[in-house]
Order: sequence, then structure tokens, then C-alpha cells
Amino acid sequence: MMTAETGFLRRMVRRLTSDVGDLDADDLSAEAVRSGCNRACDSSTGESVTVKGRLRSVEICPRGSVATLEAELFDGTDGVTLVWLGRRRIPGIEPGRTVRASGRVAVRDGRKVIYNPYYELQRAP
Repeated sequence: MMTAETGFLRRMVRRLTSDVGDLDADDLSAEAVRSGCNRACDSSTGESVTVKGRLRSVEICPRGSVATLEAELFDGTDGVTLVWLGRRRIPGIEPGRTVRASGRVAVRDGRKVIYNPYYELQRAP
């Protein structure tokens, strides 16, 4: 039988012995679920989703004649690439920033992608 003290001790031991990256991923995932967003790992092709997470990387990618701004959003469970076509820069879209994005999931080169997502810049929790 598990008491409140045992549960607290178990969580404390986990926090002290786990990898920082794993703890950060758990926190990101929990925050996304608390805010009512879909988990990236549960989203599938063609589904309209809202995801929330931290931008890991942002880069300009010239694809043919159209430049695109691509940002990898990580929500603690999986990554989703946000792609803005015809954009070279968007103020506030930078690595480390927390973003909530909505759109339809596609797959490109085996990775989940949302093209021209609606996005909101978030304050860090």
C-alpha cells in the first residue's frame, strides 16, 4: 500500500536520480496536456492538432525558388517541424521559445510537419 509519504519520496528520488533531459521532457509533456494541447506522439497524418512545446532549432531553408523558415517544436514526447513558406524571419520565433501551434499534420521525409501554422508565443512556465 502506497502512502502520500511513499509517493513523495518516490518522486523525490526520481527527480534526484534522473537525467535532466528526461525531466525536462516530462515537464514539457505535462504542461502541454495541462493546457489542453495534443501530444505530438499521438498526432497522425491529416489530423488537425494544437501542440505546445519548446523550439529546439530554427533555420532558413531555401527549397527551390521559395525560402522557408523551419522550426522544430518539441513537446516532450516527439518533435513536429513547423514550416512557414515564403518567410525568412518571424520575430519571436527563436530557439528556446515556448510556442503553441495549430494546423494539419503532414509527413515529409518521415517527420511530422505542420505547414503555415497558426501560432502563439507563450511565456515560459
